Amino acid sequence: MESDRVYQRIAASIREKILNNSYPVSSRIPPERELASQLQVSRTSVREAIIALEVSGWVEVRLGSGVYVRQRGPAQVNHADPPVHPKLLPHLAMSTEVTPFELLQARLLLEPEIAALAAGRRSDEQMQAIKDAYLMNVQDNLNRSQDHIGDRLFHIRIAEAAENGAYAFFVRYLLGKQYTELFGRLQQLYTPDDMPLRSQLEHHHILLALEKQDADGARQAMHAHLTNVIRIFMRSVESGS
Repeated sequence: MESDRVYQRIAASIREKILNNSYPVSSRIPPERELASQLQVSRTSVREAIIALEVSGWVEVRLGSGVYVRQRGPAQVNHADPPVHPKLLPHLAMSTEVTPFELLQARLLLEPEIAALAAGRRSDEQMQAIKDAYLMNVQDNLNRSQDHIGDRLFHIRIAEAAENGAYAFFVRYLLGKQYTELFGRLQQLYTPDDMPLRSQLEHHHILLALEKQDADGARQAMHAHLTNVIRIFMRSVESGS
């Protein structure tokens, strides 16, 4: 059986303090930085634990104020494992669970290189598909869409243009995982009102590099885009900035 993830151990520690009344109902739990120092873990892991606890009903995150213990008990959250060949099962610890920051870190590692490959390999038809996805993203923003289909499709079309089926599969999978309840709540809490337009501008920079078949430019533009997304999601709960 797979051992608990770091954020799960942090969440369990906080739950225990709630249950033994170290953190009473309606009280404010210590800030992320303090918890990270106490537990000797990263702030990223603490944030993932806090979001998981909120999704399951233990705490409430109030931007600009902090994290507070909720009155009612937690809901159950299940994470199903994917099917695995029986002969492989004893040798693998498989889980479909991907935390928000793990997902973004994986995208930051993969997608800049995928964009660079796409710049050199894309066909005219693939370039048009990328443009169409970008225009859908623009329209989504005008319509204040909550689904961000154009945004996701933009990244998928770039991966397809890299002419490697594995890359396209990885990007589709990661973007699919990005719209879980955990990630959705992270977006609600930490996405500023102008983030869709910021992302649209960053997408345009990527698009221009792909049109010019500028591999270095595409790589740099994609890296800058995903780095900005991670930076925004690491804003402080307490300060809201």
